[in-house]
Amino acid sequence: MVPSRGEGWRYAESAVVTRGIRADMTRCLPANLALTGPMSTGANAEQLALDYLVARGLRVLARNWRCRGGELDLVMQDGDTLVFVEVRARSHDTFGGAKGSITPTKQARVILAARHFLADRRLDAPCRFDAVCIQRGQLEWLKSAFEA
Repeated sequence: MVPSRGEGWRYAESAVVTRGIRADMTRCLPANLALTGPMSTGANAEQLALDYLVARGLRVLARNWRCRGGELDLVMQDGDTLVFVEVRARSHDTFGGAKGSITPTKQARVILAARHFLADRRLDAPCRFDAVCIQRGQLEWLKSAFEA
């Protein structure tokens, strides 16, 4: 027997599309089942990064903004500068850890998505690409992590 909505099933709070699966389809997860794995780690890391950056005076413009060529984890404003933030979390140093996971291919996708974001919003402002790397419980904010 499948429980009804009020009987212990957890429903997604938004209609975000992840890997082709609508978030409202995640209602099949029991409420007592803790989310684990890459999606929950990524979401937790992004929230941690967001809280950290907001506490340092940055303002949120967009979160998980997607386009055909890529995704922007966080788009923030630091004074008059638009900041595109890539959030990376790793539990170990294998393959370069969190910093090493920002490959040239990943950078190109973030840059492409940033160009789409600017065109979509018709913005012309100074931009910066930052990274927030979380590894073994340590958060590191890398301002101007790479250039377009």
